[in-house]
Amino acid sequence: MMTAVSRRVLVPFGTRPEVIKLAPVVRALRAAGHAVTTVDTGQHATPAMAADVQAALGLEPDVRLRLPEGVGRLGALVADAARVLDAHPVDLVLALGDTHTVPAYALAARAAGLPLAHLEAGLRSFNQRSVEESNRRLAAAVAQLHLAPTVRAAAFLAAEGIAAERVFVVGNPVIDALRERAVDPAPLGERTGVLVTAHRAGNVDDPARLRRLVDLVTALAARVGPVLFPVHPRTAARLREHGLSGRLAGAPGVTLREPLPYPELLTALAHARLAVTDSGGLQEEAAYFGVPVVVLRRSTPRWEGVELGSTVLTGLTTDEEADRALAAARRLARPDEQARIAALPCPYGDGTTGARVAALLADPATTPLLTLTEPDYTDGRLPW
Repeated sequence: MMTAVSRRVLVPFGTRPEVIKLAPVVRALRAAGHAVTTVDTGQHATPAMAADVQAALGLEPDVRLRLPEGVGRLGALVADAARVLDAHPVDLVLALGDTHTVPAYALAARAAGLPLAHLEAGLRSFNQRSVEESNRRLAAAVAQLHLAPTVRAAAFLAAEGIAAERVFVVGNPVIDALRERAVDPAPLGERTGVLVTAHRAGNVDDPARLRRLVDLVTALAARVGPVLFPVHPRTAARLREHGLSGRLAGAPGVTLREPLPYPELLTALAHARLAVTDSGGLQEEAAYFGVPVVVLRRSTPRWEGVELGSTVLTGLTTDEEADRALAAARRLARPDEQARIAALPCPYGDGTTGARVAALLADPATTPLLTLTEPDYTDGRLPW
């Protein structure tokens, strides 16, 4: 039997969802004997979105960085990544998801001659206007290990020509995080109201879509049930900028909150009749709790929920789409739909992602996959 390998792994994270998902992975890596250096890249600056959630989930960074405001943040991310990799010798970089942290550390890893493992690999929305989609595809072009959450994500990678031996279906680590928190789905009779979240630039930076969002929230409160709306800092700023904060704050049945601590958010989601959101992570968490979701986007990288009928895509691009969102919310709140969706299996993992990633990196057979190679075509062969 070959001896397990201990590797030096750099794990960057810059946003609250990355912290939530990477906390159990980092714990599993360290428990398996890997040496992990964690980096807060500074994408989220407010304590509720960064330091507070890091402390609550036990993912205090070894390196904490700050980014400039306004333009130049992506360039600063790349420059910071190069400096971090120069100061902290490691064997590989493990990045998760699709924020700007991912391409920054992917490019820095390649420049340093280091392999990249991409966790949450293979998610595809096919939206050419999505920055996140570009980040995911860049990671796929650079990564040596593609750690896909689902079979469907692995199939997308195969369709793009990624070699099968480099793709591993490991589940999504958000399920690990949920199992660690031990928050159970609420009985159907104890579920009430609607949990709303919205933060994507395409929705909240566009004044027309933002107004539709406000109209939708007030309509949900009037026609479906009381609304709990934890307001993302970006959304709060746009609401103030366009004079819409007072309208929402005074709407009957609407409760506005600052971003909730993660355990409180999970409890709210587990007890909601449905979620209305443009978040990716919330779609996965809702599936774990058996809570239906109306997604305020025309596409999603998480097609498993759409296929099961627990997720409905609507968008906010037109008034007709906003009307469809309300109609979908009313349908999904019906008792028959509530019971059907609550009984569905979660398609995003079984809570063992961290352990699978740690075991994969400890396997000596993984070492050749982490080696950056240079092809030799000097014999006249062609690569096709």
